[in-house]
Amino acid sequence: MNYLSPLEMLYKWNNEKPKEIYLSQPINRTYHTWTWSNVHNQVMKMSSYLDSLNLKEKSKIGILSKNCAHWIMCDLAIMQAGHISVPLYPNLNSESLSKILEHSEAEVLFIGKLDDFDSMKAGIPSNIKCITFPFYLQHLPYDTWNEVTKGSVSKIGSGTWKNFSREVRDRRDIATIIYTSGTTGEPKGVMHKFFNFSFATTHAVDTLKLDNETFFSYLPLSHIAERVLVQMGSLYTGGKVFFAESLDTFAEDLSKASPTVFLGVPRIWNKFQQGILSKFSQKKLDMLLKIPIISSVIKSKIKQKLGLSKAKQVFTGAAPTPESLLKWFSKIDIHIQEAYAMTENTCYSHVTLKENIKTGHVGQPLPFCQVKLSERNEILIKHDALMDGYYKNEAETKATIQNGWLHTGDEGKIDNEGFLKITGRVKDIFKTSKGKYIAPSPIEMKISINQNVEQVCVVGNGIPQPIALIVLSEKGRNSSKDFVAQQFKQMLVDLNPTLDKHENIKKVIVVADDWNIENKLLTPTMKIKRNSIEKVYVENYVDWYEDENTVKYIETSLIK
Repeated sequence: MNYLSPLEMLYKWNNEKPKEIYLSQPINRTYHTWTWSNVHNQVMKMSSYLDSLNLKEKSKIGILSKNCAHWIMCDLAIMQAGHISVPLYPNLNSESLSKILEHSEAEVLFIGKLDDFDSMKAGIPSNIKCITFPFYLQHLPYDTWNEVTKGSVSKIGSGTWKNFSREVRDRRDIATIIYTSGTTGEPKGVMHKFFNFSFATTHAVDTLKLDNETFFSYLPLSHIAERVLVQMGSLYTGGKVFFAESLDTFAEDLSKASPTVFLGVPRIWNKFQQGILSKFSQKKLDMLLKIPIISSVIKSKIKQKLGLSKAKQVFTGAAPTPESLLKWFSKIDIHIQEAYAMTENTCYSHVTLKENIKTGHVGQPLPFCQVKLSERNEILIKHDALMDGYYKNEAETKATIQNGWLHTGDEGKIDNEGFLKITGRVKDIFKTSKGKYIAPSPIEMKISINQNVEQVCVVGNGIPQPIALIVLSEKGRNSSKDFVAQQFKQMLVDLNPTLDKHENIKKVIVVADDWNIENKLLTPTMKIKRNSIEKVYVENYVDWYEDENTVKYIETSLIK
């Protein structure tokens, strides 16, 4: 098969529909747009400028920014100039930023839309050349995008892209090094060649029947899911990308975009549900949905309010989504498709097709993807677009890819139709003081159904039975402590008989802290960082376990 590269797709749409809008971004509530021709021209100009720096071939170039139009243009310019992009999470602290920049040997750093650059800038080595995106951080003593491209002669000239030697890039060249978000341990640099993007996106687009789609970009582009679905998805479908300006404007921006394809992580879907139930009680909603004509109107209005009225396919991924939540959305005619993949396999593994949803399963393998379970039920993946390895980490590479099979670290089950169900993380399993092993993820899924729960982490190291650490939802915070405590007690009464005896939850601990990206207790894709949470609370487990209260509120923050 002839796989086209991301650059070839840019050239294709520039030739076929140069005046159509590709990128749309709100800045101070004013929408700025770029056509395919605008994007192509900016990419070529920045590529020419990068050439003028006389960097060695295949130099590493960092991108430090929240999602924005210039993020995508920058990545394409790095490709076109013959270099390797190193996307960086926009919430890194200075220490983590320094480690990644030094480890990757980055020589240039693009800096864009950031919430708190002042706390990060100390992590930038003095020898790295910095360039800022338009609209952001223009006061800093760095070169700016507009300045360096102003005098840059576009590679286009009077000819076409076909006149340039690096218009495509060798499919075997490394395109990017993506540092994982680090749910466990230190981040590792995952190397992907151009072929991996071409293979994964081509087959995913074909399987999902995507064409000229509208995407909404809010999950970090530095993460593989957003990179493949939104950036690559838009390039390979000739689609449009709308960006979110901030969390405060998220709902308004999503409504404006009205995407045809949308990916929400479980926490987003939970937020959507809570927002709907703040307008209707569950009892009232159930009643309205039973009335035929009213039901259609209600469903339509909910989807319109969420910004999903034009969405043909909606996905969930990054972490397990409770079946009850999926069924709840299905009742209002939002049929969420579960997906499963990871950075190391170019986000190409399993996806649920709209016409073949099996709730609680992440779908069947995508074309040309092999899957099997190890003796301990670890999910193993094999296809042509697995990573080229971890950058400068041969030992971890060999441990992760064995005999051509990617060892995911995830535990699962495969039914007789080939549908995969994720049951937890192999490495998340912990041992209680009784010597019993506990897989926390399935238990957390059951607890997260409770509408007073925003986040949950089941722990149990050093104590006889596990306990549940809980961050309250908005509903839980707005209710009385006695009411919530009673609800949690009833939850344990209902929950524990469904678990093995050694899995029974002994206590519920309501923590005062919020677990978020800023305090490093959530990954950028909103998964809990279990090891980090454990470090914050572990010294209290014994005292909490021995406390006489089944539900205990912790009134003060324990984050140091």
